[in-house]
Amino acid sequence: METIQQNEIIFAITKEDLQFEAQEKIGRELTDDEIRIAKKGLESGLLTDIETIYQTIFNEMINNARN
Repeated sequence: METIQQNEIIFAITKEDLQFEAQEKIGRELTDDEIRIAKKGLESGLLTDIETIYQTIFNEMINNARN
């Protein structure tokens, strides 16, 4: 089994990911100012309800372990 390092990144959204989504959704790449706005929005949105996300993850793991 693979050993997970203490400081290993578990999830990341790169600028490339963001630009890909922008191309898909609005048909163009974002400007630097738009990227700063998107970064703030992502941070705010992901951190706003992180407890619900963790709870869902852990519940899913517990349920899968029982099966």
